[in-house]
Amino acid sequence: VDIKDGYTRGHSERVGQASMMIARELGMDDERVETLRFAGILHDVGKLGVPTRLLRKDGPLTPEERRVIELHPEYGHEMVRGIRFLGEARAAVLHHHERLDGSGYPYGLVGDRIPESARVVAVADAFDAMTSTRSYSRARPVAVALEELQRCAGTQFDPRMVRALVHALGRHGWRPSVTADGTRAPADPVPGGGRSARDRVGRGAS
Repeated sequence: VDIKDGYTRGHSERVGQASMMIARELGMDDERVETLRFAGILHDVGKLGVPTRLLRKDGPLTPEERRVIELHPEYGHEMVRGIRFLGEARAAVLHHHERLDGSGYPYGLVGDRIPESARVVAVADAFDAMTSTRSYSRARPVAVALEELQRCAGTQFDPRMVRALVHALGRHGWRPSVTADGTRAPADPVPGGGRSARDRVGRGAS
């Protein structure tokens, strides 16, 4: 997928990394942490079924083009549903674009009806999208991205997953495994570091 869409090079690995950080912060056991890492890596696999010209389009999408792209979770689920060892990662592939308030896709699920794995990956996916440069937007600083996640907590994102990412980044900073140019990036710490950083960026997430 990253080869097909050059602007998202490394995106899958970074979403896997952020999903793993959230899972660890939530106290999940090692097996579930690894499953969530797979979920993050595979979340966009369905984009293999989307025309490359749409993934690389610089301008705004037409309503029809958007509908085509919004099929990618279902395409992805078809690809992975028979891979039993992936477990709950398969649900994350299908549901990572659902929103807590029911405004997401493909099924408009609400609240806890969205599988937990998908709620983790949704936050990790949005975080990486905001902190990476795309064809249509420049990368935002980590602290700004976290503020946006917190603003959308409770409507788009599960507040528990947002808090977990904030706390994990407050302790460890953000050291993406792969950047958009294929290299390893230096750490991008949350300003302030440590507990004070979590307090500063954590307002509104509780």
